[in-house]
Amino acid sequence: MERSVELPLSLPGLRAMRGTTTVLHSGMKEQFGIGRIERGDSEWWGGGKVWRSAPGCILVKEPGDVHRDLLRHGPTTFVSITLPTDEVARLRGAGKAVALPQLEAHDPRAAPFHRLLDAACAGADRLALGVAVAEVVSALAAISRAQPDQGRPVRRAMEYLRARLGDAITLDDLADYADLDKFHLCRAFRAQIGMPPHAYLMRLRIVRAKELLRAGVRATDVAPLVGFCDQAQLTRQFRRHVGTTPARYARSPGG
Repeated sequence: MERSVELPLSLPGLRAMRGTTTVLHSGMKEQFGIGRIERGDSEWWGGGKVWRSAPGCILVKEPGDVHRDLLRHGPTTFVSITLPTDEVARLRGAGKAVALPQLEAHDPRAAPFHRLLDAACAGADRLALGVAVAEVVSALAAISRAQPDQGRPVRRAMEYLRARLGDAITLDDLADYADLDKFHLCRAFRAQIGMPPHAYLMRLRIVRAKELLRAGVRATDVAPLVGFCDQAQLTRQFRRHVGTTPARYARSPGG
């Protein structure tokens, strides 16, 4: 079972949803977003560990996060809001990971996130939503600064892949930038991200290809922009990950 409804918002660039699901999802997040569990609880993997989400928990996601649902104890009802990716990235500083996928219901740091979600559900006006978004962005930055510098090589590797997704990347280059030998880097990357570096890079390239197609770039021009050697390779990987060809995606309502 899966059903959701989009909430009308007065501030452009935001998108909010309320839904109920029993489906186990997995994939890479493409935008900044926060969510709150309203009813039910679930277990999921992210950031190198298993989390349990109960009512009131705040889930924090950013582009490139890998999420995999493991178990649901009955239907889960949630409310979520997608933040303007460019604005959040600019205000927080490029490359600064949140590094905290979940805040518990009683955590005082969760207050700004609850206020934004409550404002979205209440149909707040544009000014109120703008203030709530600004407070959430500030909270994200504060959380980032407060986290210990664990997994630094993996975060540096992620930054490198994001910044150079259109380039030909070698494992030696990646390890040099991450300042960790390639054997330990591969092991740490898989443990913390849930997939090896080459698979993560492929997901990034597909996400970027979708953005370009939605922006009106012709499918035949996308391949070299996202690191594919030719149109055939793009089409093959795009079909594998998205389920359709780039040209059909561009013509579809979702694209």
